[in-house]
Amino acid sequence: MKNYYKYLPVTQTEKNWGFYVTTVGYTRVNPREKYPIKGHPKTHAFDWNKGRILNGYYIVFISRGKGKFESAFTHPQVINEGTCFFLYPNVWHRYKPDLNTGWEEYWVGFDGYYPADLMNKGFFSPEHPFVNAGMNELLLILFQNLLETVKAGSLGYHQIISGITLEILGLIHMISIHKDEGDVPDKKLIQKAMFLIRESMGNSIDIKKLVQELPMGYSKFRKLFKQETGFSPHQYFIHIRISRAEELLRSTDLNVNEIAYQTGFESEFYFSKLFKKKNGLAPSEYRAVKRKSRN
Repeated sequence: MKNYYKYLPVTQTEKNWGFYVTTVGYTRVNPREKYPIKGHPKTHAFDWNKGRILNGYYIVFISRGKGKFESAFTHPQVINEGTCFFLYPNVWHRYKPDLNTGWEEYWVGFDGYYPADLMNKGFFSPEHPFVNAGMNELLLILFQNLLETVKAGSLGYHQIISGITLEILGLIHMISIHKDEGDVPDKKLIQKAMFLIRESMGNSIDIKKLVQELPMGYSKFRKLFKQETGFSPHQYFIHIRISRAEELLRSTDLNVNEIAYQTGFESEFYFSKLFKKKNGLAPSEYRAVKRKSRN
C-alpha cells in the first residue's frame, strides 16, 4: 500500500450526526527516515522534542516495526507491531518509530458527542492507552475499508466512515477483554501470515519469503494454512484481491482498470480473466447486475 492520508472538513451535518471522522491515513516509515513525513497541517505537525496536543480522539495502529510512545499520563513505552494506541483531546503526547526498524502505521481521528460519551465511560482511558491487537486481520480489513471509502469519496461517505470507525472501536474493545483467549502458537502464526498476505494485497508477494518471517517450515505452514482458511496461500491471496474488487465494483464508480490497479493485478486483462473465472461475469457485467438488483 502506498502512503495516503486525508484531513476531512467537518460540516454542521457531520456534527449533527454526532460521530464524525476528522482524518484517516496510512504511512510506511523506512529505517532512519525522518518522522513524521512532511505535508501534515500545522495543527497536527510535531517533533519528538516538543510533542503535541490535539483536539479530538485518535486511534493509531502499528502493523509493522516498533517505536516509542509517551504522554502526560504514561511513562515512555516501547510500541511493538500489532499495538493500537489512543490519543486523547488536550493530552500532551509524542511518538516515533525506531530508527533501525521504521514502522507502518494506520490512523483515524474522530470526534462528536457520541464518541466523547463513549470514551468517557471507562471502556478506554488515557492512563492505559495501549491495546495489543496482534496481527488481527479483521482490524486490518476495517482500516483498509476506511481508507478506500475515503479515497472513493462516494456521496454520503462521511457517515459510512463514522460507522467503520465505531466498528474499529468495538473490535479493539473486544480484543482488550479477550486478549488471553485462544492463544495457540501455530494458530497465531497462521493468523499473522493471513495478516501479512492481506497487507500485501496491492502488491506482488513471495509466499515462501513470507514464511521465512515465521518459525515454521513451509510444508507445515501450507498444511495448517489450508486447514485454517480452506485455501492454499496463493489461492487465498487471489481470493482476497477478487473479493476486494467485488466490493469496489459494488460500492464505487472506479473504472475496471483503476480497480485492477488498486487490488494489485498486473493488467486489466489478467484481472478480468480471473474475475470472470470466479464469478462467471466480466467485472463490468458484475457491476451492472449488482446495481440493477439494488433498484
